[in-house]
Amino acid sequence: MRPKAVATREDDYKFLQLVDALASLNQKVNLIGVVVETTSPKKSKGTDCFCRLRIVDESNSSPGIFVNVFAENMEKLPHVESAGDIVLFSRVVINTYSGEVYALFNRRFSSFALFEGMHSTNLVPYQVSSNFCPREHDKKFIMGLRKWLVVDYPLEIGSNESLSLKEIREGERLNLICKVIHICEVANEQWMAFVWDGTDTPPVAIPSKLEDEMENPLPLLLEPFPLSRDILCTFPAVGTVLRVIVNQGNEKLGLHLLKSGRWVKFINIIFEHCSGLWRGLLMPFTKLRYWPNDDHLVLKSQSFYSERIQSKWARMPFWSFPWSSHIAETDYEDVPFVTLMNVLTYSEVTAKFRCVVRVIAAFPWQAEDFCSPLGTYRIRLTLEDPTARIHAFLYAEDGEKFFGGYPSVDEMTRKRNILLGLTESNGDEQIKDNFRNPPWVECCIKSYYLDKSDVWGSRNFRIFATKLK
Repeated sequence: MRPKAVATREDDYKFLQLVDALASLNQKVNLIGVVVETTSPKKSKGTDCFCRLRIVDESNSSPGIFVNVFAENMEKLPHVESAGDIVLFSRVVINTYSGEVYALFNRRFSSFALFEGMHSTNLVPYQVSSNFCPREHDKKFIMGLRKWLVVDYPLEIGSNESLSLKEIREGERLNLICKVIHICEVANEQWMAFVWDGTDTPPVAIPSKLEDEMENPLPLLLEPFPLSRDILCTFPAVGTVLRVIVNQGNEKLGLHLLKSGRWVKFINIIFEHCSGLWRGLLMPFTKLRYWPNDDHLVLKSQSFYSERIQSKWARMPFWSFPWSSHIAETDYEDVPFVTLMNVLTYSEVTAKFRCVVRVIAAFPWQAEDFCSPLGTYRIRLTLEDPTARIHAFLYAEDGEKFFGGYPSVDEMTRKRNILLGLTESNGDEQIKDNFRNPPWVECCIKSYYLDKSDVWGSRNFRIFATKLK
């Protein structure tokens, strides 16, 4: 147990235990505690930026006390590296609102310092406010809290249910532990985070009509512009990289302050479908915690991923097991499968691949238009797996092999319907408005370029050596 309070000759400096602080309304106090919860930084209703931390100590391990922090900009707010880190607050005011007692950090006279949690022996703070003044006896309180965390406090910061990406559901408040792969600004002051945990998001029913592919084609990605090849090559090739944005119309959150390479926990994040793709939405009630690398849930995710990539079937979509549908076959049955992210990030421009994908769109969409007036197949298919979407063309003899020659329009329509996940009906008009769930099919893809002076920029893909049964 740490001392309840320590007085010094300089300005009667002391820390209050949280149980005592709760009874010190309208007083300026000094607090030290363990951070168990933090909100995403955001703009306040005024000109300041704001975040909220919940801290606990041995006198009040649950629920603890909330500290509302205001600063001139988001960079000056406390950025907690991991749940379980220690924060020191000086001269915060104990207030009450609607029956809740909380501490208020005022940027004019309050200060803070953040220290690593129980697995560290480092006594140097990793972030301090500009007006923070360290004192030698801070160290004993930090060491005391670390000892308490190890011995007495069950730091089950993740005790509320956390899902993996393969378990997410639409429209519910859910918790997700994941790794931040990349952060980028996709529009003026609009940021997107790319997160991953080694699992595959569930396939989404496609809401678009077939004829929409002409005027409003399904997008290949959710960001306005494709990421550079250099960035894509840093992405894992197995497992979904989910896009996360701030919900449009909500207060501006500090998504850009997330750190790439760190594991985080989103609390009360919302997931939704957008053009048949999953994305995460940060809401005003969403909370964020950096997550320890040695947490059992992180280790479990990493172990699952390691086992998965060592498997012979590692590059097959999780949702295609125990096997893809048998509506297509390829000429290269012994070639291992790869993901579409493998295809996109392959080190050479021209190559051949074998994949398991869903065909989610075709252009043109009517079977009678699959061939040119000269009788040559020319179709653009949109393929997806849990890692990416691409356009792949069916052309000439590859189309002839794919459809088994030149069947009648009715037979071609039947094959198209099966491939795109359309149910049988009396005609196209009846099936236009259906949601579609295309089957998982295997296919061979080859990459090629159109311009020798820009081989990567003119890279395209074709389906070959594949036949619908």
